[in-house]
Amino acid sequence: MNGATGGIGSAAVQFLKARGVVVTAVCDTPSVELVEGLGADRVIDRNTTDFTTDRERYDAVLDAVGKSSFFRCRPILEPHGRYLSSDLGPLSMNPFLALATKLWPGRHASMPLPGIRNQRVVLELRSMLEAGTFRPVIDRAYPLKEIAEAYRYVETGTKIGNVLISVTG
Repeated sequence: MNGATGGIGSAAVQFLKARGVVVTAVCDTPSVELVEGLGADRVIDRNTTDFTTDRERYDAVLDAVGKSSFFRCRPILEPHGRYLSSDLGPLSMNPFLALATKLWPGRHASMPLPGIRNQRVVLELRSMLEAGTFRPVIDRAYPLKEIAEAYRYVETGTKIGNVLISVTG
């Protein structure tokens, strides 16, 4: 899980752990304890280690921040492993690679898209919230009238988890 402290990454770590997946997470030095607390089995500090040179091999790499690429992650994927990204990637290649690698034997790139089956995931997350087994990571909240400031903050790339916008005041 590259980007384990973002909104997608922090949720994915918890969701995958709840499903029994062994999770290796990548984050900045100050966030190592947070990510361990979310349930990651192993944490790689991106300030000291390039996760794409890891000796471990993975069934999947989820890049929630678009800072790696299929080609950089390919060596750490198992022979039939999958690289998933929530970002267009370098040179906006990920959509193309998601199509092209389906034609290649072995490792594949994917860009998960929302679909009807995601309703099941939302219901599962709701159950986890109700049971207290999922903890949304909230960095800060802004009133709706400060949405431009919230956007500027998110664009700094320094947020941890999610930034909320309050529509009630």
